[in-house]
Amino acid sequence: MSALTHFDAQGQAHMVDVATKAATHRVAIACGRIEMQPATLALIESGTAKKGDVLGIARIAGIQGAKKTSDLIPLCHPLALTRVAIEFEDSRAHDPGATGIFCTATVETVGPTGVEMEALTAVQVALLTIYDMCKAVDRGMSIHGVRVLEKHGGKSGSYVATRVG
Repeated sequence: MSALTHFDAQGQAHMVDVATKAATHRVAIACGRIEMQPATLALIESGTAKKGDVLGIARIAGIQGAKKTSDLIPLCHPLALTRVAIEFEDSRAHDPGATGIFCTATVETVGPTGVEMEALTAVQVALLTIYDMCKAVDRGMSIHGVRVLEKHGGKSGSYVATRVG
């Protein structure tokens, strides 16, 4: 494993200099899930939640989260994102014993640094939005398994997680 890049020779935190790195097409896919009571999932799926279209609003929130990552994570570079896609599915597709929603975020750019943090932020913000919109009926919801599934582009090449779900 290589050294941590966000520290200089004196051990001080710094933003990595990417000025000499080639601009390449970069893609990151992250995922996570929010678990909830079956009645809460039914409410979301029926579209009758008091606050409106839970997944539609969570999708927009995830996109906004990806775009605001450098405002939230101190040493992230602000990036011109070319694509952010948020997808939701019933978490039972990944874990038959689970009740909840599985979220996948795909983020792309053409630039000198990757978009893993933007994809992870998109997932977290989308799932937090689901929590916010449904907390009146289910305060026991919990977020799990947020991680990078894939990363492509740049000098370090591709990464694909060994397990999904």
